[in-house]
Amino acid sequence: MSRTRLVLMPALAGEPAPWLIVDAAGTVLERGLLSLESPAVGPALRTVAVVPGADVLIRWLDLPPGNVAQQRAAALWALKDDLAATPERVRLSLGRAVAGEPRLAAVVSDPLVQAWTDYLTSLGLRADALVPDCLTVPEPVDPAVLAAVGFGPSLALRGHRFAASVEPDLAELIAGDRTIVAVEDGAQVERMLIQAALNPPIDLLSSGGRATGEGLRPWRRAMALAAAVVIAPLVITLALAARDDLAAREDRRASEAAARRAFPDMAPGVDPVAEAERRLATAAPPGGVAVAAAVLFAALEGVEGAELDSLNADPAGGVRATVSYPAYQDLEAMQTAVAAAGLMLTDTSTIDDNGRVVSDVVIGAGA
Repeated sequence: MSRTRLVLMPALAGEPAPWLIVDAAGTVLERGLLSLESPAVGPALRTVAVVPGADVLIRWLDLPPGNVAQQRAAALWALKDDLAATPERVRLSLGRAVAGEPRLAAVVSDPLVQAWTDYLTSLGLRADALVPDCLTVPEPVDPAVLAAVGFGPSLALRGHRFAASVEPDLAELIAGDRTIVAVEDGAQVERMLIQAALNPPIDLLSSGGRATGEGLRPWRRAMALAAAVVIAPLVITLALAARDDLAAREDRRASEAAARRAFPDMAPGVDPVAEAERRLATAAPPGGVAVAAAVLFAALEGVEGAELDSLNADPAGGVRATVSYPAYQDLEAMQTAVAAAGLMLTDTSTIDDNGRVVSDVVIGAGA
């Protein structure tokens, strides 16, 4: 018989943690309290912990098509403004994809996830899934209603594509014109928790790795990338000529040379610039410019000392950039990181500039 242990994480580590063991049908088989002095005993079970939602950023996002890595990159890109003041490393998890519907996304600091799992370990448990408390509350049928459930000192609010845990005094302000309907029946709340344990709407442990940050610097860089993407639809016909200065114009001969370096198999008699444009247009990155720029940003963050010097983006042709980094082997590390997201980072030219390596690169569809 398949069994699941549900643990409700207390607001304070010194408080006891209520738990239930349920079967596959949701029938409660056992219940009790865990504490540091009285940890779990018995056989290991699938364990789902409900954690404070006040510490989790939850959004529903319209994400472009792509693989899992690309969708995570696009989600982080979409949330960059919400995370601009967050210096901690973060984990991003995505809910199940439903055709034609926005994707549930949750972001939480990595140190906090580690603290939660360490606490559960001290209780004798290993968590298989972490679910924010506000996502255990089912979404109301009426979009004008917010369901509210108290979890310790916080109030979990759930509405149409909305979920947050807040201080009770802030509930009315957050609700706005929506009506708050409190769920106070203990048996009903227990059923909600059991259903969430059996079928978690999201798992904060399934982050596919964390996005790292160094204070505000990475998100400032992300905002710079976003600005470049907005400006980029200006006509960019010299596809591979962009270098250190976004406003610079290369002459025709330099453009042809750059195009032939990028595509050395061109026939001698073709117009190299026109041919380069055609090839880039047919290799536009899946998911669009925003995904490609976000993947490049993540790859740069994974290489210590790597910097973005310039970026040009065209929704039809993809993303071209000039990057600088300490050592030649760092380019291979960036190519590997981009390839992991299903894209390809192509080096069109590389030079040694005062002890740093500078490369013009193109981000396009993977092989």
